[in-house]
Amino acid sequence: MPDLNAPVIVLFRDDLRLGDNPALHVATSTNAPVIPVFVLDEESGGLRPRGAAWRWWLHQSLLALSADLANFGSTLILRRGAMADVVPEIVRQTGAAAVFWNRRYEAASQAADEEALKSAGVPVRTYNANLLNEPWEIKTREGRPFRVYTAYWRACLARGLQNAPLPRPSAITYYSGPAIESDSLDRWGLLPTRPDWAGGMRETWTPGEGGAYERLYEFVDHKLSGYAAHRDEPQTDITARLSPHLSHGEISPRQIWAMLDHPELAAHQASISKFLGELGWREFAYHFLNQHPDLATRNVQTRFDEFGWMSSEGMLRAWQTGQTGYPIVDAAMRELWQTGWMHNRLRLIVGSFLVKHLLIDWRLGEQWFWDTLVDSDPANNALNWQWVAGTGADSAPYFRIFNPVLQGQRFDPEGEYIRRFVPELAELPGRYVHEPWRAPERILKAAGVVLKETYPRPIVDHQLARNRALSAFHALRNVDPEAEGAAATDDSLPL
Repeated sequence: MPDLNAPVIVLFRDDLRLGDNPALHVATSTNAPVIPVFVLDEESGGLRPRGAAWRWWLHQSLLALSADLANFGSTLILRRGAMADVVPEIVRQTGAAAVFWNRRYEAASQAADEEALKSAGVPVRTYNANLLNEPWEIKTREGRPFRVYTAYWRACLARGLQNAPLPRPSAITYYSGPAIESDSLDRWGLLPTRPDWAGGMRETWTPGEGGAYERLYEFVDHKLSGYAAHRDEPQTDITARLSPHLSHGEISPRQIWAMLDHPELAAHQASISKFLGELGWREFAYHFLNQHPDLATRNVQTRFDEFGWMSSEGMLRAWQTGQTGYPIVDAAMRELWQTGWMHNRLRLIVGSFLVKHLLIDWRLGEQWFWDTLVDSDPANNALNWQWVAGTGADSAPYFRIFNPVLQGQRFDPEGEYIRRFVPELAELPGRYVHEPWRAPERILKAAGVVLKETYPRPIVDHQLARNRALSAFHALRNVDPEAEGAAATDDSLPL
């Protein structure tokens, strides 16, 4: 226990909230003065630079956290540099008796934390804040890590919620010693300037702990009842959209679980089960990342190391910019560019299109999502792409190739979502909005559509691309029957 006359440091990272924050909770319970610190570490070895959309959100989230701390008379100290340098420097400047932080799980982040722990010069206390279970806690009966999501999540559900969410602190005693140097958030350059492409994100999101709870309340009050039946329909806007808040730690999975575990919501058990399954997939991603630290860069199934991915800058760019000629794919990619987010079902469709129709390496898709998603996550992002590509352990098999036209017709039957994000097709009748190349010339003219001018023709033919992909994937040997069999039971991606 630290000396009550000496301050303690609480290091915020991907836990930008006051509620259910174990490091903050324990630090404030010591009754010692607290120094809240956020370190923008872009210098420790091996750390992956964060994407532009995530950095935009970080700026807004730090503003919100600073305001929340100011309500307690506390100031968030901002410092840029390697954690192993910054933490001991603040300890020396303030005479801090201990450092508290919540654990991170990416290999490079863990290495940076280890270096900071060694160099701090004072006791360091660490906690689990952002997962229901530590990545190494859930094991098979044989004591091994799980490879298949459904079995893993079944074991988690049997275990239940281990710890109730911690309350927000009732008071925070702030350090009153000599002034501590703090960076200007604006000078960190987290926001886009020329051009400022974040207008759609500003209109869509409210980063911060308060915004996270607003999303959760809105979901429970207005969307939960229809979630199980309509969660795959992007035009209904019935999903919770909590993923970016989880990614930045503005809300915890324990808080979400506890909110849904309420007697008044018992009638919505089917929807609750589906939604908790999404938290389960996130948990499984970290469980899997713990086994495969290079999940974002290496095929889990090494037989794919010999796969002949195609290289086409033009095809990749058409996919990135929503100019493939397949309306559901283009709408999804444009939503991503405009808002920094994409509906779960559409992530699966566009991922399948890139990997199976274009035969472009899944890692290029993962990199694009890493840069453009406000909810980019080192575990979830990589596992999702390996799942779609069929290169992971619990993965969609190679022979599952989504038809983008049928997927659009099934999940956006009237074309409402397409018309929202591909406005050049807004006047097309529903019969043709999913495949405008089949519309008669008079229909196209009446809708103001000129193929190859106002909207592209498909950059690949679905049937030809499907046959090509099947041939390429089938040529691989040493198929993993466990992974293929497990994945063949479900075509949904629980994001």
